[in-house]
Amino acid sequence: MVQPAPSSLPNTPASLKDASKGTLADQVTAALKAHIASGEALPGSRLPTEPVLSERYGVSRTVIREAISRLKSAGLVEVRQGSGTVVCEGAHIKAFTLDLDVTGSIEAVLRVTELRRGIEGEAAALAAQRHSAAQLEAIERALKAIDLAEHEGRDGVEEDLAFHLSVSHATGNPLYPSLHEFIGQFVKEAIRITRSNEERRRDMAKTVRVEHFAIYTAIAACDPEAARHAALSHINNAVERLKSADPAFWQNPGARTS
Repeated sequence: MVQPAPSSLPNTPASLKDASKGTLADQVTAALKAHIASGEALPGSRLPTEPVLSERYGVSRTVIREAISRLKSAGLVEVRQGSGTVVCEGAHIKAFTLDLDVTGSIEAVLRVTELRRGIEGEAAALAAQRHSAAQLEAIERALKAIDLAEHEGRDGVEEDLAFHLSVSHATGNPLYPSLHEFIGQFVKEAIRITRSNEERRRDMAKTVRVEHFAIYTAIAACDPEAARHAALSHINNAVERLKSADPAFWQNPGARTS
C-alpha cells in the first residue's frame, strides 16, 4: 500500500510561548489549524510525527498529543493504522471552534463569557417575542429544577445550563440551541467556579435565582427589551462573580467540585 506523503512542517509561531495567547496546547492547535487551512497540508497527507512536532515547537509530546486530540475532535485529522495522523477530506472547510483551555485561566473563561453575553441577550429577546405556552412552561420547570438541585445540596450547574438552553429553544430558531450547547461546554466551567465557593454559595444562589427569575418574567410578559436587559445583567453579574472567585480555584483546578 502506498502511504500518503507527510506534509511539510508548519512554521513555528514567534509567539508560541506567549501566555496571553492561551496555553501551549492552544497555540500549537492554532498553528496546526492554520497550517491545514492554508492548503500546505492537503487532504490525505500526513502530519509530522509527535517527536518531530515536539522538537519543532519546543514543547512536550503531551502538548502535541493534546493538540492532535483537539484536531481529531474538530474533524480535521484522523489517525490511521500504519499511516499516522492524516488530514481529513474537507478539513479546509472552516468551522467555528474555540481553542481555549478554560480549566486554569480566568482570562479564557472571561472571553467565553463575553461571547455568551450577546448570544444570551438576543436569545432572551427573541424568546419573549416567539415563545409558545409549552416553551414558557419548560423555562419555568428549568427554574424549579435549579431550586431543587440547590435544596438537595448539589451545585446546580447542569440545571443552570438547562435553564438557558430552554430559553434558547423558545427563540424558535434551531441555531440558538445548537450554539448554546456548543458554548455550554466552556460555560459549564465558569458556572462551576462561581458555585464552588462554599462560603458564598447561599447568597450567590439567591442572587442568581433573582436574575434568572427576571429573565423568565420578562419572557412571560412578552417584553423583548426587558428580557434582553435581564439576560445582559445576568451575564455582566456573572463576570463580576468570576472575578471575585477564590484565586485558589484557578491555581488548583483539581480542588474544584465535580
